Amino acid sequence: MLTNIIRKIFFQFFFLLIIISCSDNKDQTVIIKFWAMGSEAEQISKILPEFEKRYPNIKVKVQQIPWTAAQEKLITAFASDNTPDICQLGNTWIPQFSSLNAVIDLSDFISKSSIVKPEKFFSGIWETNVIENSIYGIPWYVDTRLMFYRKDVFERAGFNQPPKNWDELYVLCKKIKELDKGKEKYPIFIPTNEWNSFIIFGLQAGAKLLKEKDTRGNFSSKEFKEAFDYLIRFHKEKLTPFGMMQVTNVYQAMAEEYISIYFSGPWNIPEFKKWMKGNLADKWATAPMPGYKNEYPGLSLAGGSSLVIFRNSKHKEECWKLIEFLSEPQIQLKVYGVTNNLPSVIEAWNDSSLASDIYMKAFYEQLQHVVSAPKIPEWEQIVFSKLQQYAEFAARGVMTTEEALKKLDEDADRILEKRRWMTFKSK
Repeated sequence: MLTNIIRKIFFQFFFLLIIISCSDNKDQTVIIKFWAMGSEAEQISKILPEFEKRYPNIKVKVQQIPWTAAQEKLITAFASDNTPDICQLGNTWIPQFSSLNAVIDLSDFISKSSIVKPEKFFSGIWETNVIENSIYGIPWYVDTRLMFYRKDVFERAGFNQPPKNWDELYVLCKKIKELDKGKEKYPIFIPTNEWNSFIIFGLQAGAKLLKEKDTRGNFSSKEFKEAFDYLIRFHKEKLTPFGMMQVTNVYQAMAEEYISIYFSGPWNIPEFKKWMKGNLADKWATAPMPGYKNEYPGLSLAGGSSLVIFRNSKHKEECWKLIEFLSEPQIQLKVYGVTNNLPSVIEAWNDSSLASDIYMKAFYEQLQHVVSAPKIPEWEQIVFSKLQQYAEFAARGVMTTEEALKKLDEDADRILEKRRWMTFKSK
């Protein structure tokens, strides 16, 4: 009898412990580590209390990482198994971290979500994160490059509208140069130490930048050479300064009419507003990129940052909830309000803060005509260390365009040697 009573008390106590344990797990607070870059980290902290109120059992710990040190810090964290749960990554970094198997394919999460769906985002931006049919990042904010220009200078040159194609752009620049004959002024600024314009115009011409499954350079192709020749012509005819040695402050240069056209992104709008004020406030505008021939707008590059979940995270479900939260149109608008970063979700662009902004209209149009650069980890090394170097040589006449592009292909092939071996080793 006593034994039965003891046994009964034991089982009651045992089940009580299970109930308490389950209750503790249910109420336990999960802390997810979120690494964000630059000012985004500071500003996003203003939005997160709303997320934590919605999900009281989830707390987000934000760590600010300087853009200049972010890539190295993330590689170090991966090597030491000390990665964050969720992270902001520049879109061009996604291939590197997916190739390391550091971040997870988000396809399963997307298939169950009513918030994060491909059709809700700009297609060209979404595509930057798709690698071999897997999606590794969700676009958080977007950017691209288009034309910033002096409206009054265009009008004096006989252009009431921005140029729609390459021929019109060249003719316009020649006419602006005529206006300022004898003065040290330039119609356009195509710096050789900014690789983007060379790639954008190459893509517009239909160039396939790499070949043999992205294992060799293809910059000597007819299409890329046509674009390269076109841009180098502006240098040879003194229609553009070479680079930052001549233009140390692009906003001041635009305000003083030292230059009248510059291809850049939305991050520069606040600075242009600071410099182009007073009687200059209505003298500048933005426009989509001119196209190759009859295509308008012309293509530009898909840019911005995406949100990824690291494979080592123990809180992937909670991270996904944060990604969904940050993908809601109203939250995207709040992020835009504190960071000026453009929303990746198309619906957010219906808000008057964007729809009625005279400078944003061109960005909305351009974002529907963007494509990604080659999605390989070595891409930035090729364009930063090599393309810019040979663009400078060609612009200054040190090399012909044929010589420069031949050398660029040779250097790209060396950089891609390991990729080539990995791709074809099984054959």
